[in-house]
Amino acid sequence: MARRAEAAGVSKAAQPALSMFVLALLGGAFIAFGALFFTVATTPGPDAALPYGAAQVLGGVVFSVGLVLVVVGGAELFTGNNLVVMAWAGRRISTRALLRNWAIVYAGNIAAAIAVAWVVHLSGHLDGAAGAVGVRATTIATSKLSRGFGQEVLLGVLANVLVCLAVWMCFAARTVVDKVLAIMLPVSAFVAAGFEHSIANAYLIPVALFRGDDGGSLTWRRFVTHNLVPVTIGNVIGGAVLVGLVYWFVYLRTDRSTR
Repeated sequence: MARRAEAAGVSKAAQPALSMFVLALLGGAFIAFGALFFTVATTPGPDAALPYGAAQVLGGVVFSVGLVLVVVGGAELFTGNNLVVMAWAGRRISTRALLRNWAIVYAGNIAAAIAVAWVVHLSGHLDGAAGAVGVRATTIATSKLSRGFGQEVLLGVLANVLVCLAVWMCFAARTVVDKVLAIMLPVSAFVAAGFEHSIANAYLIPVALFRGDDGGSLTWRRFVTHNLVPVTIGNVIGGAVLVGLVYWFVYLRTDRSTR
């Protein structure tokens, strides 16, 4: 699994910039679809709502479609690509190649997620359930901007530990069903627990910003400074350091000494 992850990192870093960016656009769109599905699934009905825990678990299960599309369908996702650090640690790719991959994929992911949010807003989707879907979208975004910088970093760490563990387990998968099951449980766990994913948030907050019915509490500046920046920092720590470098240290560091 470790050697497959390292080889995948080498392959990802070597892609032409244009191909990498197009695949990143797909990745951002796929995660946005998962976030949209989460919003709908956790929107309460007019008469009754699921208990909090049940609603969060349901939301987590349906959100996992985003990472399933990335892994099975084929796309590039910044949070999962934090595992490319394993190829860097093994001196298979340069620092420049690592940062190039992260920068291009991050830019493509963010652009596509925001674009999907804009299209969803224009489509009238948020008017569903007599406007309840839109209200739920605003509630989610407002909640995400209500926490401090340090808390958002830590929630980002926890989220990407689980996302990268899902990707890591896919290296042991042999079939599509294997991959779906490997992805679903960790991703459901991070969503149900309320952890923070930078690319998902690039849909969840902008879609509420486009809707605009928030009393002025949501702004693009607050989205970037209070959520996107700290969550991205946390995602890198959780995915690259606590998963990628830890598994490289355990399984591959002896390989480096023989090269």
